[in-house]
Parts: sequence; C-alpha cells; structure tokens
Amino acid sequence: MEFYVNGEKIDIVLENEKTVGDVLKSFEEECAKNNATTVNITLNGKNIGAEEFDSIFTEPLKDDTKLELVIVTQDEIKAAFTAQLSECDAISKELLELPVKLQSGKDKEATDLIAKLADFIEKFCHTATLSALFEEIYSKLLLDGKKVNEFFQDFSCILNDFEQAIASKDTVLMGDLAEYEISPRLNSIAKTIKEL
Repeated sequence: MEFYVNGEKIDIVLENEKTVGDVLKSFEEECAKNNATTVNITLNGKNIGAEEFDSIFTEPLKDDTKLELVIVTQDEIKAAFTAQLSECDAISKELLELPVKLQSGKDKEATDLIAKLADFIEKFCHTATLSALFEEIYSKLLLDGKKVNEFFQDFSCILNDFEQAIASKDTVLMGDLAEYEISPRLNSIAKTIKEL
C-alpha cells in the first residue's frame, strides 16, 4: 500500500488494518491528537466525495492500493488568518482612497484594488470555511458579533451593489460604498483576526 499525506509519501506499518476504512480511522485518531483533520481523500487516483465515503470504507487493502490525504492543522488555519491580516488592513486603507483615484482618472489603480479586494474575500472565506473544522477557532470567529455566514449575507448585498456601480461606472456610489460600507467591514474582519 502507498500512503501520501499532503503530497509526501509516508511509510506506514499496518497492524490490524484490513480495509481503507481501518486506515482512515487510525489516521483520523492520530490527527485529532495533533489538532489536525483530513480535508481531501484520493483513492487509487480518484477523488472521493463525501457521498462516496461509505462505499470506500469497506474496500480491502491491497499491495497496489494508493491512498492520498490532504490534511490541515489548527495552527495552519491560524497562520493563514494571520497572513491575511496585513492584506486586510492594507486594502481597507486603500479603499478610503478609492474616491480620489476614481476622480483623478486612476482607473487602472482602482481596478487593481477591486481585484485585490475580491481575491482577499475569496481567501478569507476559504480559510473561514476550513476553520469550521476546529471548534476552538470557529467559535471565536465572530464579525461584528455575527457568525461568518450571517456577516457575509449582509456584506454580499453591499458587494453586489458595488459590482453594479462598477458596471454602470457610477464612481460616486463606488466611492461611497468603498469608504462607508466595505472598508469598515474589512476593519471588522481585521479586528476579529487579531483576537483569534
């Protein structure tokens, strides 16, 4: 049997494990002791979705069985949030300057800033989703006193308005939303990250 974790081949000694499920169960017990969890399983080159999990659990181990796991640790989640903090602060400050950039014809800088904002939100949401696997972090992940999904329900409406303002080239609305709605919410995200 070949066993990989995060792309690295691991030498394992099988004791009483006879099925893929036995290996996964033993591995998950070790992960739990180390504040880690499995986020992706590939068996013999096939990515296994949650709905297929039960069917592979009873599959017998063979010499040519190849099991690849992607794991994430609680420390990696905290480190990802910490890495996002300075980016969040920087974008929040830049958004305050967006009205001036738009009025002075610096469209390229404005467009780059909007792309940075979209990338940051995507990264933050991905990390927040993974953090749900660790109750210790997720329970503290309150933005303006709201759970992440509640916060982003409100925020996504503002981002949609922002997107429409961009499409219609309404620079006044873009500037107002950036300064009074989006930047303060990024400050809330930054504040929460600092408290984690």
